Amino acid sequence: MTENTTTVPATIDLQDLGTVHRLGFGAMRIVGEGVWGEPADRDNAVRVLRRAVELGVDFIDTADAYGPDVSERLIAEALHPYPAGLRIATKVGFARTGPGQWIPLGRPEYLRQQAELSLRKLRVDALDLLQLHRIDPQVPAEEQFGTLRELQQEGKVRALGLSQVTVEQLAAAQDHFAVATVQNRYNLTDRSSQDVLDHAAEHGIGFIPWAPISAGELASPGGPVAAAAERLGVTTSQIALAWLLRRSPVMMPIPGTASLEHLEENMGVAGIQLDDATYEELTAAG
Repeated sequence: MTENTTTVPATIDLQDLGTVHRLGFGAMRIVGEGVWGEPADRDNAVRVLRRAVELGVDFIDTADAYGPDVSERLIAEALHPYPAGLRIATKVGFARTGPGQWIPLGRPEYLRQQAELSLRKLRVDALDLLQLHRIDPQVPAEEQFGTLRELQQEGKVRALGLSQVTVEQLAAAQDHFAVATVQNRYNLTDRSSQDVLDHAAEHGIGFIPWAPISAGELASPGGPVAAAAERLGVTTSQIALAWLLRRSPVMMPIPGTASLEHLEENMGVAGIQLDDATYEELTAAG
């Protein structure tokens, strides 16, 4: 007797950005501790980025705040001139004052300044995808959305996205521009953004889950994630990612790492298909 398995699409159409593989790479962890400063081993960070592309990654997510500036510069150092088909997404909207410090800053002049600096750091004429890292509660959202729209109209940005927003904020942004992606926390144990995922799926918006591998106690010995991993001969992290890919056709996990070994492990998820029974068990457990 064989288990029923639902086929999971490997790619997603991101409107103006075209089609990319749903399993991408997040470039937050290639910088220093606390997402601050240079990495301990810069050459290794470059190797990880190059290996990611060799393994088929065609969507890399970064931000001006990662370092700050370090992640974007590393991407350019490792990969420029960029291979055909590679999409690089970045984000603006945070100011950094030290390790672990993140301050939303959405003044129009700051967003524009940071976007134009990202153009230089990434060595491109136009950003593939610019995402608002956070909506600054001290600045009218309409002004922040309007600035992003202006950058797109000026040809400096191809597509626009958001990060950590509510359905209401996402819908409000859609009144200003076509939203290509939304990036919210989502994983096996935190589905508080399910309504945002549902809205994204309804409107054909890519949903990028941050903290994708987190599985908490579900991954502990005897837990459902650990049991599924043992049964399928894979790791608990791979199970967590495979579940996300199965969860919705617009889901775009971007697991990040500074380890070549973990990179290989994460990218191996593309070849893992959860059978229906395992998927339902994991879904119920969360």
